[in-house]
Amino acid sequence: MKYRKRYLASRIEKDIQRKMVFVGGPRQVGKTTLAQHISGMEKRGYLNWDNAEHRERILKQELPPSKVWVFDEIHKYRGWRNYLKGLYDVFGREHQILVTGSARLDLYRHSGDSLQGRYHYLRLHPLSAGELKISSSRDFQRLLNLSGFPEPFFGGSEVEARRWSREFRQRLIREDVLSLERVDDLSRLELLMLRLPALVGSPLSINGLREDLQVSHKAVSNWLNIFERLYAIFRISPFGAPKIRAVKKEQKHYHFDWSLIEDPGFRFENLVASHLLKWVHFMEDTQGRDLELRYFRDVDGREVDFIVIEKKNVLWAIECRWDDTEISKSLKYFRARFPSCEAWQISAIGKKDYISGEGIRVCPALLFLQNLV
Repeated sequence: MKYRKRYLASRIEKDIQRKMVFVGGPRQVGKTTLAQHISGMEKRGYLNWDNAEHRERILKQELPPSKVWVFDEIHKYRGWRNYLKGLYDVFGREHQILVTGSARLDLYRHSGDSLQGRYHYLRLHPLSAGELKISSSRDFQRLLNLSGFPEPFFGGSEVEARRWSREFRQRLIREDVLSLERVDDLSRLELLMLRLPALVGSPLSINGLREDLQVSHKAVSNWLNIFERLYAIFRISPFGAPKIRAVKKEQKHYHFDWSLIEDPGFRFENLVASHLLKWVHFMEDTQGRDLELRYFRDVDGREVDFIVIEKKNVLWAIECRWDDTEISKSLKYFRARFPSCEAWQISAIGKKDYISGEGIRVCPALLFLQNLV
């Protein structure tokens, strides 16, 4: 398959001139291919901790004589931060260092010595409507059904996409979790992973999961944190402000692989959540903006799917619908209390495109999503 330049490539090429660059993201999202593209003809500078020969070269510091050093999955080495600090301090002017990993590299700090000020951290997300420059509803439905991971998307087969997704979860549990985390009950952890897709779209009750799995509240909470650290899921918190009677506790969760969601409406909601988070992370990582992705729900049951805020100011309010319907009363309520925000009601297969009297834009989802990153 021909290499498709990813949306972070130019930023990495610029940032790596000044500091180390860390690229985190879900497994098989394209980090290795991107790293090898950045290193260009010097692929000999690529070293993967999971490869025994490469691991030995890293530990012996027998590094290739190339301008760019790429360290893939090195966060699985307990002393990785001190190791990289030493390399950067000694060779930082002579060599460019790119580090990739299928985990939250900003959280896996097995070493006490900080790398603060020595690296830029960028998060690579799955393919999106904006990155793929999708302009047709047919291609958008393909993205919705196959996920944004390169292998299943470009493969084009829903059967093969399902097989890929199943193997993806198995490898996440049996390789990444075992190599990075301490989990005593792996079978119940797998049950949790299988249970979560059916719960997308509603506030996630840890107590409910605890009862289903017959484990402690602490265990479920820890397992959810593990899935977040390994880029299997992400959670968003409710938005609260003095002018609305918002709930303030239960989070909602979504999957980076939205093809796991069987219900098409909730799968669409998950896709939108992923697109919004990708834009938020890109703006944070490349422009230093202070953004958050939230949802709104109040004590009277009104709910808006997504709220994007910047420094406590509401930028966007987005409600998701599968087809053309009347404008959500909850979205009208929220827009009335935050009149300066952009309010959108977007649909997966709907055709209507207009601005309501309340200033709410109603349109097919693709018109909104294709303008994100």
